[in-house]
Amino acid sequence: MPLSPPSATPLDIPQDVDGLLRLAAQSMFDVLARSTEGMMVVDRNHRVVWISDGYKRFLPALGFTDEHEFVGKRVEDVVPNTQMLQVLETGKPVLVDLLTNKAGTFLVSRLPLRNDAGEVIGALGLVLLDHPETTMQPLIQKFARMEQELEDTRRQLAAQRRPKYTIASFIGTSPAALEVKRQARRVAQTDSTVLLLGETGTGKELMAHAIHSASRRAHRPLVGVNIAAVPETLLEAEFFGVAPGAYTGADRKGRDGKFKLADGGTLFLDEIGDMPLALQSKLLRVLQEQEVEPLGSNTVLRVDVRVIAATSRDLAAMVAAGQFRADLYYRLNVLPIRVPALRERLDDIEALAEALGEDIARRSGMPQKLLSPDAIEWLMQQSWPGNIRELRNTLEQVSLMSDDMQLTAATFQGGSALPTSVPAPVPQPAAPVMTTAQAVAPLPELIEALERDAIARALQATGGNRMAAARLLQISRASLYERLARWPELEGKEA
Repeated sequence: MPLSPPSATPLDIPQDVDGLLRLAAQSMFDVLARSTEGMMVVDRNHRVVWISDGYKRFLPALGFTDEHEFVGKRVEDVVPNTQMLQVLETGKPVLVDLLTNKAGTFLVSRLPLRNDAGEVIGALGLVLLDHPETTMQPLIQKFARMEQELEDTRRQLAAQRRPKYTIASFIGTSPAALEVKRQARRVAQTDSTVLLLGETGTGKELMAHAIHSASRRAHRPLVGVNIAAVPETLLEAEFFGVAPGAYTGADRKGRDGKFKLADGGTLFLDEIGDMPLALQSKLLRVLQEQEVEPLGSNTVLRVDVRVIAATSRDLAAMVAAGQFRADLYYRLNVLPIRVPALRERLDDIEALAEALGEDIARRSGMPQKLLSPDAIEWLMQQSWPGNIRELRNTLEQVSLMSDDMQLTAATFQGGSALPTSVPAPVPQPAAPVMTTAQAVAPLPELIEALERDAIARALQATGGNRMAAARLLQISRASLYERLARWPELEGKEA
């Protein structure tokens, strides 16, 4: 369509819109080529078709002697870290970006080139600023700080979401312990509801964490609720959340419930047998529909939550007595796992006592106490109605109350049996008088004799307790067992 130019318009200016636009585009192209640090054009096949005179100065740093080696190559092959492909594929410009490669660091811009039909036929790359790290130092420093803060925040969130325990944290190699760990690994591969059964103190919470950590939801949160510890009037809000202004005193922003917080992850419902009947039907609906309705709201929220419940009560008996809904019981009892009582796996007591002793020492800041063989035997003879929690309590109490570094059966029997005096030192054999010839014996032989003598004394001091002997010698149990295999005669000197 012809224009009506002013009378003063020179005759060489195009008189039609298309011609005027072409002239404007050509003028802008020339200005950019002169005012930027460098410019290039690539076609739809990613090949470089033109570079400006300013861009040629970057070629030696990129490994090219002249433009004929550069032009005609695919841009990703000649410009490391380029994002021109992204512009060609999406048709969207990248107006400001930092590009770093062996030629340096640059502030760049990338624009798509289109034909009359609007199709992307190439891209224009502009080097706006060379070495911006010097001229734009404050901005780059701020950007670096923001990146570091973002990375720190991600790390903190990952640490908070990381499960406290894994299946390996369930200590024990007895048949009962191995079986419960096998079941835990199996159910961890599913999304079905798990019901952990067992007496108080057997490690049901640890097992819930372990199942979550072995599941595909391990990167998502594990949220726990101890139902017995929450007042009945607050349980509904605790589970389902509260809508803004739902009742007097409610937070104006509302509050997410535990189901919402656990979305994508796992919700651990401890002491499920203490849940009020009135709330059991609402819990059943959430388990079936995976939907929650916050208190005071008409909005239904979808959630994706795997539920692990635990109880020390007999739910089947509670169902028969009308104290627990049968339909909820069947919904929870999809994958039941019974966590064995401590008296059912007495062979694990020595390993448990060792791990608990290490934790007690770490938390108290005191040296770890050793257990004599008769102490281990005494621990294995107890019934432990409080299970591992009771075992820990006993170990912690005796460790903190006794001055002795080695705890014996008498120590645990309490009262007047608690030893108060420092045990007599173990008699040390007199050092043999060495002749001159012996004194210059080969060093490996001297070292071996010293090791054998030290191990024999440690075994004597600990009454044959290999674990305690290794700790006294400050070597690993594996190292001790390796040396005992070399010197079997020491086995007879343990006691």
